Amino acid sequence: MDSTSLFTSLTPSLAGKTSKARRNVELRSKFTAQISPESDHPPISQLLSGKIRRPGAPIPKLASNPQSLLASPNPSPNSTPKPKTKLNPLRNFANPSSISSSSDKLSNKLWLSSKLKYQEPEIEEQEKGIEQDAEETIREENREKEGESMVIEPSFREEGKIFVGNLPLWIKKNEIAEFFRQFGPVKNVILIKGHEDSERNMGYCFVIYGGPTASNAATKAVEFDGVEFHGRVLTVRLDDGRRNKAKSDERLRWVLGSDGKEYRSKWHEEREMLLKDFRRILDTEPENWQAVVSSFQRIKKPSRREFGLMVNYYAKRGDKHHARATFESMRARGIEPSSYVYTNLVHAYAVAKDMRGAIFCVEEMKAEGLEMSLATYSILIAGFASIGNADDAEKWFEEAKRTHTSLNAIVYCNIIYAHCQSGNMGRAEDMVKEMEEEGIDAPIDVYHSMMDGYTNVRDEAKCLIVFQRLKECGFSPSIISYGCLINLYTKLGKVSKALEVSKTMESSGIVHNSKTYSMLISGFVQLNDCASAFAIFEDMIKAGLKPDVILYNIIVNAFCKMGNMDRAIRIIEEMKKARHRPSSRTFTPIIYGFAKVGDMKRAIETVDMMRHCGCIPTVETFNVLILGLVQKKQMEKAVAMIDEMSLAGLTPNEHTYTTIMQGYASLGETRKAFEYFTKIKEEGLKLDVFSYEALLKACCKSGRMQSALAVTKEMSAQKIPRNTFVYNILIDGWARRGDVWEAADLIQQMKQEGVNPDIHTYTSFVHACSKAGDMQRAVQTVKEMEAVGVKPNIKTYTTLINGWARAALPEKALRCFEEMKAAGLKPDKAVYHCLMTSLLSRATVLEDYLFTGILQISKEMVELGLTVDMGTAVHWSRCLRKVERSGGELTEAIQKTFPPAWISQEIHQARHNSFVVLSGDLIKGLDFDRGNKPDMHLQTTLETEFIGKIFRHSASFWIAFSFEVDDEMTVQ
Repeated sequence: MDSTSLFTSLTPSLAGKTSKARRNVELRSKFTAQISPESDHPPISQLLSGKIRRPGAPIPKLASNPQSLLASPNPSPNSTPKPKTKLNPLRNFANPSSISSSSDKLSNKLWLSSKLKYQEPEIEEQEKGIEQDAEETIREENREKEGESMVIEPSFREEGKIFVGNLPLWIKKNEIAEFFRQFGPVKNVILIKGHEDSERNMGYCFVIYGGPTASNAATKAVEFDGVEFHGRVLTVRLDDGRRNKAKSDERLRWVLGSDGKEYRSKWHEEREMLLKDFRRILDTEPENWQAVVSSFQRIKKPSRREFGLMVNYYAKRGDKHHARATFESMRARGIEPSSYVYTNLVHAYAVAKDMRGAIFCVEEMKAEGLEMSLATYSILIAGFASIGNADDAEKWFEEAKRTHTSLNAIVYCNIIYAHCQSGNMGRAEDMVKEMEEEGIDAPIDVYHSMMDGYTNVRDEAKCLIVFQRLKECGFSPSIISYGCLINLYTKLGKVSKALEVSKTMESSGIVHNSKTYSMLISGFVQLNDCASAFAIFEDMIKAGLKPDVILYNIIVNAFCKMGNMDRAIRIIEEMKKARHRPSSRTFTPIIYGFAKVGDMKRAIETVDMMRHCGCIPTVETFNVLILGLVQKKQMEKAVAMIDEMSLAGLTPNEHTYTTIMQGYASLGETRKAFEYFTKIKEEGLKLDVFSYEALLKACCKSGRMQSALAVTKEMSAQKIPRNTFVYNILIDGWARRGDVWEAADLIQQMKQEGVNPDIHTYTSFVHACSKAGDMQRAVQTVKEMEAVGVKPNIKTYTTLINGWARAALPEKALRCFEEMKAAGLKPDKAVYHCLMTSLLSRATVLEDYLFTGILQISKEMVELGLTVDMGTAVHWSRCLRKVERSGGELTEAIQKTFPPAWISQEIHQARHNSFVVLSGDLIKGLDFDRGNKPDMHLQTTLETEFIGKIFRHSASFWIAFSFEVDDEMTVQ
């Protein structure tokens, strides 16, 4: 609506009052005489329009009727303008009255403004306007003296609307809405990240509450003024209508034709539209990288801000190559990078875990004279934390402390996370204490990092203390908090407690996500309880959650543990249908499963399938193949895999050679183990504790203990500490030789170095005592381990029983067996074999406890369905013939534990009778000289052929017969 149409609309109102024109002219001349142009007072037109216009605003001129305006006389160009008087000059002529200014609507104000400008007012209206201007001027003077701002009319205020200031520029609307939703339902969030006017503030928003409780919600939110939000102290105020008032004034100025804006060209408008479209896609569709890249490429002449946003987008995806290309494209356009753009580039390399590239960017940044901000230091510390390098993270943290006077909570959170990932919980606790001493309140992320760190070191007590402290500090446990507890119990094997935490989480109103379900499923898979794992998986599907790549990998691992390799391969097909790309971790358990059972053809086919799916085989893939072959004792094929790696363009790493060393160590081939140990050194690979463990195992397995001591000295020279596994290997090596004193010295060294002996350590020492015949010391060792809280396991009791059997004390072996069952341990096949052999070795005495013990053990073995192998059956049958030559109750009871191929006693007796007949026939049928004895080897050969014809239907009996024939030949 322009000024001409406004004047046309007001013409009827002016036509109705022409009768009073003459009187108004006379009154105007009277007032003009009293207020002369030479006086210090402002013109009457400015006074009359003071209520409508702001002080100093120009009076719009209408060309259609210029005489109707009450314009002030023009001063001479040579005259010096006098200073403007703040007081209204008409306050002496008008009696001030308490007339309150009403809040008129916008249309009424326009009508009143036009009426004053186009119509000559009556004397009463002029006097009334003068009095109102006088009061308005006095009010303005009082407000200026008191330092108060202009009061905005109440009509522009909106109920349930609050102003939130000092927001970080990277904040999103959903995060603001989630934070302020605790006070009431949020209707809308108006986020202002920037402004075209450089003098206007940035980083604030307006939160509008909805519903009948909008006003109360806004009042509650204002009470949280000064709260910390993402490292910023927020300013929360009730909305005073200033924004709506500014829009109203701008609209009024536009109507009057005096907005004073410079409208952009069409090129600028198109560019602004493309910029807005680019930022909108970044906020709403960040996963659609094609749309983001296309919208950026459509921008004509992107500025530094757009280039920085694009580099930041690639940084979040870890795409360091495209981030660097965008950065160089910006420099090619002549745009100098700022600290913000460099920080985003460093972030790209950090997310890609290329910390060398990140350090190079920092050096380049310093070379250009740009200072590193706290955000840059924080990104570097977080990058080193992600790769588990706490030492370099600590170095950059110390530099940040020297460069900046104060650090924020984000930097402390990252350095704490770095130490938690490396397992250095003592240093992490010191960082938390330092942060609190600096007056920085720990955010909830610090509690989560500490809980995750204690989970990695399996410290259940401290993890629960941190969780309890989190609730005491006023934080509500989130799904991450409960997820840390679930992860703790699944790693400890306490899946039942993990289920209790999950129920507590659900009762608190927190719904499971795919990660918590994955932790529970992984916990059951580790316990080989695949049925429960699949039940949890079905619950997840019923809850409407779709499996991700991590969960699919867990399911594939579960099927591989069950031995159902075909079902695991079908899971990969389901992943493809769900548009999930299988990773190398998906194929690794399948390849290992085939390699473990020796089916290398299927394992190689799986590697080919991996290639067809777009996954390039890595060194870890071939390491899995080698590990499967090593466990199958196929060392030649395992070594041949190294040549396959070279053909694929891959170089073996230290884990490859260590696996080969472990294979030769299990076979006791020390020379081969040392050969591959030398290869690790020659190729410049890093020697770790696992390499030395494999070498020590090879030495101890072959009985070369002096070589093992030399290896331990080299470990000390390389500053590689000896852990529990190293000591266990050495103690087991001395135990094989029965050297109790050396084994005892090693246990004392363990305690002095702060390495706690475990169940394997004590069991190896018991074995050493048993081998040396010192059973009293063995029993004393078991009591010591129980005193320090280490409970004996089945292997410990088996070693004790074997020791008592060696000492020819079967009654104590039987007593140790009863103690094991009383401790709640279930005997296995090795225990029964060792105990039965011990009792049968002393069965010739045939005491009552021996007779009862043999019958009891035989009965238990039959109830458990345990059977012995053929060699054990032959050995036990020989012991029984010494006790019961013609069979009896013991023989009948023990034969029930023999394998199904075992022949009954009657056939066995028939075999002996056949020997007599065969011997007579051989002597009669063969023409031997009198006095010459027949050749024993020939006689044995004929007997073997004869028995083979009679009992060729029983291969197992033939094996038993061959054993006896070999023994007889050896004796003779």
